[in-house]
Amino acid sequence: MIELRDLTKRYGDKTAVDGLSFTVRPGTVTGFLGPNGAGKSTTMRMVLGLDAPTRGDVRIEGKHYGELKEPLNSIGALLEAKGVHGGRSAYNHLLCMAQSNGIPERRVGEVLEMVGLHDVARKRPKGFSLGMGQRLGIASALLGDPRILMFDEPVNGLDPEGIHWIRTLMQHLAREGRTVFVSSHLMSEMAQTAEHLIVIGQGKLLADTSMSQFIAENSRTHVRVRTPEPQRLLDVLTTEGLRPAAGAQGALEVDGGDAARIGELAAAHRIVLHELSPQRASLEEAFMRLTAQSVEYHGHAPGGVQAPPEGAQVAPGAPQPPPEGPQAPPGGTQAPPGAPQAPPPGGQQAPPPGDPQGPPPEGPGWGEDWQRRRRR
Repeated sequence: MIELRDLTKRYGDKTAVDGLSFTVRPGTVTGFLGPNGAGKSTTMRMVLGLDAPTRGDVRIEGKHYGELKEPLNSIGALLEAKGVHGGRSAYNHLLCMAQSNGIPERRVGEVLEMVGLHDVARKRPKGFSLGMGQRLGIASALLGDPRILMFDEPVNGLDPEGIHWIRTLMQHLAREGRTVFVSSHLMSEMAQTAEHLIVIGQGKLLADTSMSQFIAENSRTHVRVRTPEPQRLLDVLTTEGLRPAAGAQGALEVDGGDAARIGELAAAHRIVLHELSPQRASLEEAFMRLTAQSVEYHGHAPGGVQAPPEGAQVAPGAPQPPPEGPQAPPGGTQAPPGAPQAPPPGGQQAPPPGDPQGPPPEGPGWGEDWQRRRRR
């Protein structure tokens, strides 16, 4: 179990973590979410005693990290996969960690086999790919067979097989009664892995709840219905106290409705249905809605127009990102071949192809006076 009480960390006038209080419990995979700069990595560093809190307290099974005699037997962590000695083999890297924590040498071979690095155990990590480095970091976390595991972005660089493997491993460890605390920006992966969520923004706690409840509370859930008799179905649903609204492609959208009940009502009134589908938001949609006011770093498309999320519809009349490549003059007319081109803004025409220098500058060129004096 990991317990945080009023945990706060300031760097000068910047508050990275602001009064966090929550408990990471055993027996479940707990996801740790937040936008970039929210304070996730700083929080994990304070759990491991790498950063000292400005205020508050964090304990591992009731003790501070510095009070653990052999910490790798209590908590294993992956924070920075490349934080290893590049000139020491993977085997020797783990062996040094094992010897410093009273872990038998045979465990080194076991975890290397577990993470799929047995064949490169005698190679140096400085030549490892990102994915192989991640596997070595995970092996380090598993080395002491601890009751608590903490991973920061564990799927970075892993291929699909590796992602499936680490997801299955974390869920298996949780089923054994261990505490598993994992941070990730991959919402689709987190949705398949975690059962409980801790969400922070600008260093403050935003949510501490189950995955299903988090999605339900921070997104819209409705039932989509399509029928050749929309008016009849609308009257039936309204009479039953439901509130259908017009949706895309002539469908009706019923907020808070139960698909089974809507289907039974349609059947009782002999209304044909072409579609009856519950629409549930994804973890990504719920996360974006909750943290919208906590995002510190926004990306923008070229031209200053912010790019819409992938798959989003742009409203008519909204500013569009400028298309790439040359554009036709206003009105759609093309200038005839050989016609002079309008100069770009600023009045200076770009140099023609094949002439990188463009027209000579007006007045004496650079160094011309010096060359004239030299010839005298």
